[in-house]
Amino acid sequence: MRRITRIATVGIASAALALSATACGGKKSSDAAASPSESGGQKSAAIAYDIGGRGDQSFNDAAYAGLKKAETELKIKGAEAEPTDGEGEADKVQRLTELARKGNNPVIGVGFAYAPAIKKVAPKFPNTTFGIIDDTSVTGPNVANMVFNEEQGSYLAGVAAAKASKTGTVGFIGGVEVPLIKKFEAGFTQGVKETNPNAKVLSAYLTQPPNFDGFAKPDLGKAAAQGQLDAGADVIYAAAGLAGSGAIEAASAKGKWAIGVDSDQYNQAGLAKYKDSILTSVTKDVSDSVFDLIKSVEDGKPTTGEIRYGLDKDGVGLADSNPKYKEMTDVTAAVEKAKADIIAKKITVKTAP
Repeated sequence: MRRITRIATVGIASAALALSATACGGKKSSDAAASPSESGGQKSAAIAYDIGGRGDQSFNDAAYAGLKKAETELKIKGAEAEPTDGEGEADKVQRLTELARKGNNPVIGVGFAYAPAIKKVAPKFPNTTFGIIDDTSVTGPNVANMVFNEEQGSYLAGVAAAKASKTGTVGFIGGVEVPLIKKFEAGFTQGVKETNPNAKVLSAYLTQPPNFDGFAKPDLGKAAAQGQLDAGADVIYAAAGLAGSGAIEAASAKGKWAIGVDSDQYNQAGLAKYKDSILTSVTKDVSDSVFDLIKSVEDGKPTTGEIRYGLDKDGVGLADSNPKYKEMTDVTAAVEKAKADIIAKKITVKTAP
């Protein structure tokens, strides 16, 4: 039976113990990783989720799928840590410290928001590999940066949206206006415009940093999509994590197309009632990136540094699970041509709008 450890917050007693050890001038208890024998004899790996947590039908669930695969194929124990509402950097530092102290290896931060915390925690656990998804700003001898060419997959989504649209107006919704999400917007808009120069792209962001609720509030995604649909959009692409499910719901209610993100959202159980309206999804192979890092540690050869996933290695792509999408041969042909041209470097996709 699969065993999972879920950690939402670290207890007051643990924090007090660490503080006591520091006051006495000794090494903090949180800075010493447990050995496999101390943690029950079974090797373990951990992921700390991004805003929205597991169950977002998107980014976090893709990471969980990689951990689950590692549990099954590598026979390890998996640990999961959920974010808390309104948390700060100190909470992430404490979460990663606790996961590392318990002997998990690797410890993976799901999302760029973990960069400052990993920068602080990784040096304290030199024998533990830390992975971070969607960030290259923090580096170290025991840090693996798992990054993707999101703009390339989004370009393909733009091609599909432009070909499938009947009104000539499509929408992009970003969860939070940060450089990572602007890569999605840039690729999508370029794909639309280079397919149909007369097309109109409506763009909206749900929140501005430091407010990251735009990745976690489906009602915000739904309201933004409704506004774009009312303005004539008939294809909506949302790069907004859990909030994107609200955009999918809104598109479905109007009988219009939605394009999913990160996971193949047509196949997500939580979105089953809307699946017929999910034309396609821009996929990021977060699952395999998590699994591959865990396996490298288990093999005794931890991967570190930048690990990039693009169209050329199927690290990003466009899902074709919806039979209706497959039937649109003019759409699929245009997408395949664009994919080939990007891989052949005939098309250079922008990373900023």
